[in-house]
Amino acid sequence: MDQQPAGRTAADSHDMIEVRGARENNLRDVCLDIPKRRLTVFTGVSGSGKSSLVFGTIAAESQRLINETYTAFLQSFMPSIGRPDVDALRNLSAAIVVDQERMGANSRSTVGTATDAHTLLRIVFSRIGSPHVGTSGAFSFNLPEGMCPECEGLGKVSDIDVHQLVDVDKTLNEGAITVPNFGVDSWYWRGLAQSGLYDPDVKLKDFTEQQWADFLHKPSTKLRIAGINTTYEGLLVKVRRLYLAKDREAMQPHIRAFVDRAVVFARCPACAGARLNPAALSSRINGRNIADCAAMQISDLAAFVRGIDDESVRPLLANLSETLDSMVGIGLGYLSLDRESGTLSGGEAQRVKMVRHLGSSLTDVTYVFDEPTVGLHPHDIQRMNNLLLMLRDKGNTVLVVEHKPEVIEIADHVVDLGPGAGTAGGRVCFTGDVAALRRSDTLTGRHLDHRARLRDKVRQPTGHLAITGANLHNLKDVDVDVPLGVLTVVTGVAGSGKSSLIHGSLSRRDGVVVVDQSAIRGSRRSNPATYTGLLDSIRTAFAKANGVKAALFSANSEGACPTCKGIGTVYTDLAMMAGVATICEQCEGRRFTPEVLTYTLRGKNISEVLAMSVAQARDFFGSGPARAVLDRLGDVGLGYLSLGQPLTTLSGGERQRLKLAIRMAEKAVTYVLDEPTTGLHLADVDQLLGLLDRLVDAGNTVVVIEHHQAVMAHADWIIDLGPGAGSDGGRVVFTGAPADLVAKGDSLTARHLRAYVDAGTD
Repeated sequence: MDQQPAGRTAADSHDMIEVRGARENNLRDVCLDIPKRRLTVFTGVSGSGKSSLVFGTIAAESQRLINETYTAFLQSFMPSIGRPDVDALRNLSAAIVVDQERMGANSRSTVGTATDAHTLLRIVFSRIGSPHVGTSGAFSFNLPEGMCPECEGLGKVSDIDVHQLVDVDKTLNEGAITVPNFGVDSWYWRGLAQSGLYDPDVKLKDFTEQQWADFLHKPSTKLRIAGINTTYEGLLVKVRRLYLAKDREAMQPHIRAFVDRAVVFARCPACAGARLNPAALSSRINGRNIADCAAMQISDLAAFVRGIDDESVRPLLANLSETLDSMVGIGLGYLSLDRESGTLSGGEAQRVKMVRHLGSSLTDVTYVFDEPTVGLHPHDIQRMNNLLLMLRDKGNTVLVVEHKPEVIEIADHVVDLGPGAGTAGGRVCFTGDVAALRRSDTLTGRHLDHRARLRDKVRQPTGHLAITGANLHNLKDVDVDVPLGVLTVVTGVAGSGKSSLIHGSLSRRDGVVVVDQSAIRGSRRSNPATYTGLLDSIRTAFAKANGVKAALFSANSEGACPTCKGIGTVYTDLAMMAGVATICEQCEGRRFTPEVLTYTLRGKNISEVLAMSVAQARDFFGSGPARAVLDRLGDVGLGYLSLGQPLTTLSGGERQRLKLAIRMAEKAVTYVLDEPTTGLHLADVDQLLGLLDRLVDAGNTVVVIEHHQAVMAHADWIIDLGPGAGSDGGRVVFTGAPADLVAKGDSLTARHLRAYVDAGTD
C-alpha cells in the first residue's frame, strides 16, 4: 500500500499529496495520490464520500497540524480538531478552506471589511480626502474615533414596540402583559402588579402619565412588595435586561420569536445610516464621502476609483481597483461594500472569501472549495473558472468538490468517488484527466455530456398568482403573473432580482410553502429521525413489540446513556489545551443504556435502527406511518442519509431536500424551491426533475429559482430576470415557454440555454 506507483521516483512523490487508508465516515480504506500545484476536481453522487475525503481528511489534518504549532494558550481559543481516521497523509501544505458557511450575523462585518476593500478606501480618504480629518481610523465605523456616537457605528438604532409587550385595553389582572414568562401570578408579574405604583384593576390605557412612566420606564428601585424587600424595574427596563442583552442564538425558540416581533430597527437619525460621525462624513473625494462610496454598487465604485487621479496614492488605488475588479469578475459587482456579511447567501459568502485570497502573497497553499458555482448563472461560471485557474497558476494546489460539468472540464485531474452513496460509496472509482473520465464507465463519465431535453408538450396553467409593482431591493416596479399548476423556473444572473421577486412577493401568501437551504434549528442531538417525526413511529413500534414505555427509546429521555447523556460522545475540557471529543466508553457511541439495547424489533435494537440509512430503513419498515416518511425521504434523494446523522452535518442542499420531504404530504399548495440542484450529481438531477413532475401532477404549483440548464429545459414556463445584476437588473426580460426562449430570446439565459439544448442534439 505504501509502495511508489509504477513510473514514479522518490523525488516525484513530493509533488503528490499521498492519502493512505482513509476511513473517515463512509470512506473504505481510500488510497490515492493527488497532484500538487494542479486543479483537482472531486466528483461523485451526494453522500459518496467527497467531503469526507477533501474536508474531513485532507483539509482537517492540515489545519490540525498547523494548530499544533501554536502555544497551548493560543490553542485553548481554537476549535477542537480531532485527527481524522487515516493511516497516513504525506506532503500536505497549509490548507485554506473556502466553504459556503455564512459569514455570521455580526452587523459590524460588511463586504468591505471582509475583503479589506474598506480598509484600503479608508487609507485613501485619510490621505487625499478634503478636508483632512485624521488617519484611516477616523473613517472606521468600528473605532471610536470614526463611529457615529448615536448608533455606535451600526447605522441603525433599536427600539421596542410597546404594543408587542402589552394589550392596553386590559388590566394587569386580566393579563395585559403579553411578554413570555410574565403571565398573571408569575413571579415577574407580581413584581409589577403588586408594586403599589398603579392599580392592577385599571386598564393600561387609563393610566396617568406618571403611572405609565413608572410601569414602563422606572429604573431599578428598592421597594417592599407583598411584605418582601425587593427590587422593582419598569417593564421595558426588565425586558431589556432579561432578553435583549442575551445572545439571540442561545434563546429558547418562543423567546427568540418574541424578541424578533418586539424589537424594531430604524435608521439612525444622527448619521442617516452612514455609521460615521460628522467629521468623517465631511471629507470628500471628487464630491463623494466614504459612506457614499461604500453604498455604491461595486461595479460603479470600481469606475469611480479609476477616475481618481493622484500620484501620492497610486499604488493604493491600484490595489483597491484590483480587489474591486476581482469582485466584479467573480459575479459580485451588484453588491456594495456596506452590505452586511450576514445577509449574504452561502454562494455569495464563498465568493467574497475567495476574493480575499486572490490578492494574497502566499503561494504553495492548498485551497479547498465546496461547490464554488452555487448561486452562479452559467454566464458567471466561466469567470469563476478563470479565478480557480489563477489560484492554481500562482503555484497553489486547488481542490474543488463540484458537480457542474463546466468546472469538471477545466480540471487537470479528476477523482470520482462512489459508486453509490453512504455504505454503497466511499471508494475511488476513477482518477485521471477529463478525457479519460469521459471514456470511463463511471456514473460521472456517462453523465458528463448528458443533456435534458425541452418538453414535447408543456402543461397549461390552471390560473395565475399576480405580482404587481414589486420594488424590493433592485426590482423596478415589476409586474408578472406566476402560473398555477405548472413547473415555473425563475432564472437570471446572480443579483438580477430573482430571490427578491419570489421570496419578497410570494413567501407570505396563503398556500405558499417556501423550502430553502437555511440552517435547521437544533442541536447535535437533532437528526433526520427526530426532525421528520419518524422517531415517534419507531419508538412506538419498539414499545409495542417489547411491552415497555416509548420514552425508553429516546436518547433525549429515559433511555439515554447516563455518561454521555445520549449524545454518544464525551467532551473533555483540557483547560489550556484544546478540548477533545471522544466516543463514550460506557455505551461505545450507541447512546442508550444497556437495558434499552436488549429490546429489539425484528432482531434490531434502537441503536442499530438509527444507524440504518433511509434506504435500509425503507426495507425494514414495510408499511405504516414510518414507511410513508421514509418513502418521501427517498423520493427527494436522501436515501443515503442515516436516520441518526446529526443535522449539523448536512449541506444546504440536503437541508432543503429534508424540509421538502416533510412538506410533501401537503396538497394543492405552491412550493417555492431555491436552487434545489445544489449538491446534486449530474445523475441525481434527473431524479429531481421526476420529483418536481410528481409534485405538479399531484395538483401543486412548483416555482423554482434555478441556474441549472436541465431544470430550465424541463420547465413549463420560464420567468427570466435581468438583463444584468444589481442596478443593471431588476426587470423581467422574458416570460414564456422554454422553447420560445431558445428560439427567440436574446438574454444571457437564452444564449446559454440555447447552447445547452443544441449540445444535446449533436
